[in-house]
Amino acid sequence: MAITLKQAQTVIEAAIKKSLEPGVKMNIAVVDTGANLTAFGRMDGAWLGSLDIAIKKAKTACFFDMETGEPGKLSQPGQPLFNIQHSNNGLITFPGGVLVKDSGGEIIGAIGVSGSVVENDHEVATYAANNYK
Repeated sequence: MAITLKQAQTVIEAAIKKSLEPGVKMNIAVVDTGANLTAFGRMDGAWLGSLDIAIKKAKTACFFDMETGEPGKLSQPGQPLFNIQHSNNGLITFPGGVLVKDSGGEIIGAIGVSGSVVENDHEVATYAANNYK
C-alpha cells in the first residue's frame, strides 16, 4: 500500500508544526513507495536551494528502505557504497530523509526535509513520520 494524498498532507502538516519549534523554514517532500512525489510543502521564506534536496532525501530513503544518514555512513571513501550518491540522478546521503510507515509497520512512503542544519532536518522528518496519524 502506498501513502495517500491525505496522509501525505498530514505528514507535511506535522512537519510544519515541528519546524515552528526551532523557528526554521523547511521544504518538505513526501513520496510514495515508488519514490513518486505525492505532496510537497515549502514554508514561506524557505531556501529555494533546499527544494531539490528535500525531494532527493525522500527518494533516497524510499530507494533503500532506510533513513538517509545510513547510506551516508556507507558511502564514505573506503566504504562499500563509495560514490553511490551519484546514482539515480543524485542521492542525498545525509540526515533528513525518513521512511513513513502505517500503523502496522508497513512502509507506505518517505519524507524528506531540508532547510536547516541536518540535525533539525532529521528531527522534523522523524517527528512528522511518527506523528502524522
